[in-house]
Amino acid sequence: MGIPAFVNPEGGSAEAALAALDRAGGFDVRQTSATELPVLLSREVASGTPRVLVAGGDGTLARAAAVLAGTPVALAVLPGGTLNHFARDHGIPLDPAEALALAATGLVGTVDVGYVNDDLFLNTSSVGVYTRYVRTRERFEPVLGYWLGSLVAGLRVLLTLRPMTVVLASEGATRTCAGPLVFVGVGERKLGLPGLGQPAPDGGRGLHVVMPRGRRQARRFAKAFSRLDLGLPNGAPALGMDTALVDRFRLRLSGSSAPVALDGEIKRVATPLDYRLAPGALRLVAPANGNPAVS
Repeated sequence: MGIPAFVNPEGGSAEAALAALDRAGGFDVRQTSATELPVLLSREVASGTPRVLVAGGDGTLARAAAVLAGTPVALAVLPGGTLNHFARDHGIPLDPAEALALAATGLVGTVDVGYVNDDLFLNTSSVGVYTRYVRTRERFEPVLGYWLGSLVAGLRVLLTLRPMTVVLASEGATRTCAGPLVFVGVGERKLGLPGLGQPAPDGGRGLHVVMPRGRRQARRFAKAFSRLDLGLPNGAPALGMDTALVDRFRLRLSGSSAPVALDGEIKRVATPLDYRLAPGALRLVAPANGNPAVS
């Protein structure tokens, strides 16, 4: 029947994905909603399917990875999001024909993923100002569109930064600080401009925790990161930040739950927030010269 290939027919790139799959052949195409995807992938895991393909952006891929992580099933990717950070970071072609050729014949490696409590993220997670930015953008997007809505949301959030008290506990040490943002990346990230937030070449493994120093630095970081989110170039001013590369840590916040950004999507998560790295938990079909350890 070919490699199972899952496409959400309501996704913005669904038509192009389905056309590319039809031209490529060799795939058993399944059209499914976002809510049905985890159920259908669980069935593939139970049946011993060695490889599946999922079409979509970072949010869709994270939902798939939440099911596939820790299993023998390898994830192949047909990029279909706005920015496709995960595919870019791991050298997966954005061209549909090239991506499908890789999905059918590429080698399988392993990649690290992160968790906050029981929720998986592939690339980044954050608490504070970025969650406000995403929620504000989602309010403007139906009227202004993605790009203009993002610009307006970024300006509004930058003018109304709200500090929060954070208690970070890691490796037996506890630190209390105040600021509007905590950023967490899977693997060491670039902290300068250009390239803020992107994986650092030859960077270390772990969860990269970043906290801007003070309101001014937080505003500069948020502005730079929102431009990255839009795929726009950044300048090169120095950014003042405190950072750590750890395997696990705990964030204590006020309130019984907090909005948390996970690969650009917002979810309310019970506090405290326990972050942990899951090394090599996800099997991924990727080029041999990509980031995964190909086996």
